[in-house]
Amino acid sequence: PVESISVEEMKRIFETNFFGAVRMIKAVLPDMKRRQSGHIVVISSVMGLQGIVFNDVYAASKFAVEGFCESLAVQLLQFNVFVSMVEPGPVNTDFELKLMEEVSRSEFPGTDPATVRYFKDVYLPASHEIFTTLGQSPAAVAEAIVNVIGARRPAFRTQTNRLYTPLVALKYADPSGDLSVRTYYRLLFNYGTLFHLSM
Repeated sequence: PVESISVEEMKRIFETNFFGAVRMIKAVLPDMKRRQSGHIVVISSVMGLQGIVFNDVYAASKFAVEGFCESLAVQLLQFNVFVSMVEPGPVNTDFELKLMEEVSRSEFPGTDPATVRYFKDVYLPASHEIFTTLGQSPAAVAEAIVNVIGARRPAFRTQTNRLYTPLVALKYADPSGDLSVRTYYRLLFNYGTLFHLSM
């Protein structure tokens, strides 16, 4: 819950996910422009396209990466430099399992009891279900990255997990944003059982 995350912790997430990518791009860009050739591949996330409940800060950092790279991609076409965003969905790793275990034991100071209850009793089980049913292996994501790197005309966006694409598509089906926001809300908070079955 956002109430229990300090601004300093938020800055650390942006330092890694956003400014880390920006620093790397700034380091390689001048030479690519001089050569009139290059391909920048950035690992983003489907959460750079669609915010997910209780992933506020992570999603914000990936939205920032997406906006930065989308703007840059337009500018760099005149230099024959391509930008590609690789957008994995859930990936099954030991890191994710350890994080879930750690989070389930946390107290979340500053967060109201109703939010903590939603987080622990609704979100965490649903998140575990998503990783179990929709999660990819790191090898599958690596293979997708290799394909992007090897493409003659690389796409700007590549989602690695086709099973996750319909969830992201909700956002683009309705310009007002209501469809995706309300659908996620209903699935998670009103129809928990249906959500699990749909997975």
